[in-house]
Amino acid sequence: MRLLIGFLFVVSTFSCQANGVEEFIIKSKILGYQVRYWVHVPDGTAQALPVLYLTDGKWYKDEGEMIKTSESLIKKNKVAPHILVFVDAFNPDNPSQNRRNQQFLCNPKYVKFYRNELIPEIDKKFPTDKSRATRGILGLSFGGLNSMYFALHASDVFGKVGIQSPAPHPCPDIYDDFTKADQLPVDIFLSTGTVNDKAGATRRLKAILDRKGYQLEYVEVPEGHNWRNWKPMLDDILVYFYGT
Repeated sequence: MRLLIGFLFVVSTFSCQANGVEEFIIKSKILGYQVRYWVHVPDGTAQALPVLYLTDGKWYKDEGEMIKTSESLIKKNKVAPHILVFVDAFNPDNPSQNRRNQQFLCNPKYVKFYRNELIPEIDKKFPTDKSRATRGILGLSFGGLNSMYFALHASDVFGKVGIQSPAPHPCPDIYDDFTKADQLPVDIFLSTGTVNDKAGATRRLKAILDRKGYQLEYVEVPEGHNWRNWKPMLDDILVYFYGT
């Protein structure tokens, strides 16, 4: 470990399960296409569980090995049991097509997709704690920008926001949006590398959040814009969000 209310429009059209992870495809009317996601529910729990949504979900699941980290922390009683939802940015019908640029760059339809379609679907299928305070979202790079945008526009849905190496340059007004907005009811984990990463952008965001009085955990590491930076941070994020 390192120092808009709407109705459910869609149904999942496909699911399968392997290695404790269940895979689904949801047909979104809001986005106009299908989205794949994977869900991991820890064993041996019957109570309603908090949910962490991970954009770039395939990367967090595979390169980040997030499930392994989560299971280890739960087993050691360092975090409360929680559900992980890995939302895939790749087109399930064309795996070479990554839609993250159209989804993550301050896209109100992507917020609406979560609010009106995906979250109701997850809450219907799994034993979730439906409270805003325990529901989290986590992203890296443009996904970190997406988390910033969700903090501004979906704080009534997400109470925990994870931002790794945010790349806000496609939405330069987002700094002013944070400055002008009242302090939002979100707990934020914010991190960056210091070697050819987004340290300047991240520090600028941190300064604004500090002035506004946000509940904030901030970490810098001597790494770049890569998984040597992001992966070792995942246990810190889970402990900050769901620590016992």
